[in-house]
Amino acid sequence: MRTDLELRRALVRELVAGGALGDPALRAAFEDVPRHLFVPYFYESGPRGYSRLWGEDPDPGRRERWLTGAYADAPLATRLRDGDLVSSSSQPSLMAGMLAALDLADGDRVLEIGAGTGYNAALLCHRLGEANVATVDLDPEITDSARAHLAAAGYRPAVITGDGARGAPARAPFDKVVATCAVASVPHEWVAQCRPGALILAPLATGLIRLRVTGPGRAEGRFLGTPAYFVPLRGAGPDAGPTSGAAGSARAIVADELFRFLVELTAGSLDPYEAYELWRREARPRRERFGLTVDGGAQWAWLDDPQGPHTWPLRRAPFSPGAP
Repeated sequence: MRTDLELRRALVRELVAGGALGDPALRAAFEDVPRHLFVPYFYESGPRGYSRLWGEDPDPGRRERWLTGAYADAPLATRLRDGDLVSSSSQPSLMAGMLAALDLADGDRVLEIGAGTGYNAALLCHRLGEANVATVDLDPEITDSARAHLAAAGYRPAVITGDGARGAPARAPFDKVVATCAVASVPHEWVAQCRPGALILAPLATGLIRLRVTGPGRAEGRFLGTPAYFVPLRGAGPDAGPTSGAAGSARAIVADELFRFLVELTAGSLDPYEAYELWRREARPRRERFGLTVDGGAQWAWLDDPQGPHTWPLRRAPFSPGAP
């Protein structure tokens, strides 16, 4: 059985080979932060539902599967409620890509929306120092376990139990905001709590939107090319998560991942058949051609040009008076 250090080094080599760890500082974070401390157990999906693997299992074969799984480049289901997934540890290569897209610099203050296991916050602490990192989650069980995992790894950032849609006003202003949960629109509180020039990265419509804050209440940017599927943000009201019902209808037209992205992004503005006609006319546009503008109380998605002919209003994420 390989040790956690051997498995960690193997994971880093895999991420480097795949081009996900070009930044030496991020590579050092993945080399030094032990992921298994953040996933003392996780769930495998099988024909009979989920089964748990954990580090204290008396069966040595299952313990080995747990440790090997902890260092696989794969997402891990870490928390279930009534059979539904409510929290997970994201795929390490996706995490590395998201952290790289933030263009982290020494001294940056970062807000993470969605504490998860605490592993992503630990990577941020390694890169920036724990005083510059805050992570927020609505579920006290998640924040309690994330705080314990972080402490076990030697990190003590601000772990806040509260509504992620509200951000963390007491810790603002931020240079970077990164969400590890899916949203249907960008909460205006995130933009308001950023310095000018700050970056916001969030999963939206099965993609990752990267916004630059350009002024008070205003941000704009394009989607990355990376597909991204995350657990929806909870606590921001009924419109917090993606509109999977529309995507389900679209699958009857054509089974294409990029088309589903377009249907999610234009939900409420185009029906799936209208979206299909646009997708066909524009030669199956990739995610990088799409963007998002946030301007005060309005925000809209667009194809190629924020002032062009193809724009669609997004539903505004409602304010939710959760705990700070």
